[in-house]
Amino acid sequence: MPDASRQRIRRTTFIYWMLLTYIIAALVWWFISLERQNSKITQLQYKIARIENIHADPGVAAKNATSIQKDQQKNNEKYIGEGLTFLALILIGAVFVYRSISRQLKLQQQQQNFMMAITHELKTPISVARLNLETLLKYDLSEEKKQKLLDIALDETLRLDFLTSNILLAAQLDNKNFNATKEELSLTDLVKETIHQFRKRFPDREFPTTINVDADMKGDAFLLQMLINNLVQNAIKYSPREIPIVTSLQQNKSGIILQIADGGDGIANSEKAKIFSKFYRIGNESTRKTKGTGLGLYLCRKIAKAHNGDISVTDNEPKGSIFIVRFKS
Repeated sequence: MPDASRQRIRRTTFIYWMLLTYIIAALVWWFISLERQNSKITQLQYKIARIENIHADPGVAAKNATSIQKDQQKNNEKYIGEGLTFLALILIGAVFVYRSISRQLKLQQQQQNFMMAITHELKTPISVARLNLETLLKYDLSEEKKQKLLDIALDETLRLDFLTSNILLAAQLDNKNFNATKEELSLTDLVKETIHQFRKRFPDREFPTTINVDADMKGDAFLLQMLINNLVQNAIKYSPREIPIVTSLQQNKSGIILQIADGGDGIANSEKAKIFSKFYRIGNESTRKTKGTGLGLYLCRKIAKAHNGDISVTDNEPKGSIFIVRFKS
């Protein structure tokens, strides 16, 4: 987090607590002042009553004293009730304002992190593709080296296309008027084709599958493909190269279940609910080494929800995570 942002947050927090402390102190002082005023009025009433009742019957004097005492007690109860009511309203408002400000500051910081990440993610594939193409133009290379450079450039352009598609899709799904175009399709064929493309792009990795069903459903082919792409890309990002990424597709009476398992470090229980939030990424932004923008899993949740489904994550034994997407019948 930049120093300017830290200073702004500290200044805002300091002003907030100072104002809250002043308001509560003013409320306490108001209560003490009213109590003192009530005591002075009561003492004055006692003096007046003694003067007026100097020749009166003792029973009348006692009755007047009891009445004055009741009035004092009634005023005390009123001040206490009003004070507690105001204090409760102040605290409720303070909690609401504090949470709202914290949420806005957190969102602002996540957006700043996203802009930093997206700038890096956009520049890297462009720079690599440009460097490879310039190398092809300047030097007379063997066919094997030319093909290797072209493959790398193509892979970087695919990565760039995938990234821009995620950004555009996030903007579309956040639009309340967006409606997915749904049609009858084979999720089985879609999963098989997507995994086939990953095998071509990453020939040094293993992508075993367990697909023994013909899972047909009504959905948007582009969105569902983005869902599968994001989950597999996420698994590739966090799994060692030698550990296979396993995809399975099952179907039962409740619906279709898609699972993608990786062999990474896994996800802490405290983080499992947060990772599907927009822009959220595990770890510290300044020390994080993995690439990403914090949009992939957020899009997966939005796409699953748009197809009457949900997404969750569980631990993969002995190591890693399993992302589970359930499409209800």
